[in-house]
Amino acid sequence: MTTKTALITGANKGIGFEIARLLAERGVTAIVGARDEERGRVAAERLGRPFVPIDVRDEESVRSAAKWIEDEYGSLDILVNNAGIAVPQDDIRPSATPAATLRETYETNVFGVVTVTNAMLPLLRRSPAGRIVNMSSELGSISLALDPDTPFYAHNLLAYNSSKTALNMVTVCYAKELAGTPIKVNAANPGYCATDLNGHTGPRTPEQGAAVAVRLATLDADGPTGAYLQDDGSVGW
Repeated sequence: MTTKTALITGANKGIGFEIARLLAERGVTAIVGARDEERGRVAAERLGRPFVPIDVRDEESVRSAAKWIEDEYGSLDILVNNAGIAVPQDDIRPSATPAATLRETYETNVFGVVTVTNAMLPLLRRSPAGRIVNMSSELGSISLALDPDTPFYAHNLLAYNSSKTALNMVTVCYAKELAGTPIKVNAANPGYCATDLNGHTGPRTPEQGAAVAVRLATLDADGPTGAYLQDDGSVGW
């Protein structure tokens, strides 16, 4: 039986590391992707899995990672676009958010996902059952953002929230293009997990946040595509 291969970006820590760990426990060759080479190699050594340097903001870095995966494995079965950032702000009001903050956020959370997906897609097309998982957030849900009865209503973060909303549409666009192929593309909501992104303030663990991504990464042929999912079902767009 051929072992599945997976690339997880931003996998040197947090949710990304847990996704790689849980996939590795399932026998997947979970490739730890990270822009910090030292931390990435340490994480990969902990998992007993390979490491590839990849900075999702750098097209040359992404192309080099794709070439390495092709040379080593010939194809890719799973891509988890996990790398993401939230730029700190003293004043989080939208009217106090510089456009430069949006550009920096989108460079990783949106443009980086497109760059990586386009580079890895030829390898995913060689898989009998390719899976793409984009790590979104409930903060990207427009329906939740407009509902004053949810805890998300108060979190009016222009750059981060809108980047995840954009990521959701990116997910849908790829799912529509790849409809009728074995490749499934979905957005995962890990929930509010304690990670470096939020100063470890979330009530959920990174392992809990990773679970939905692993489920979507290992979907059967009858699983969904173009969906926005969390542990207990769909998230409202």
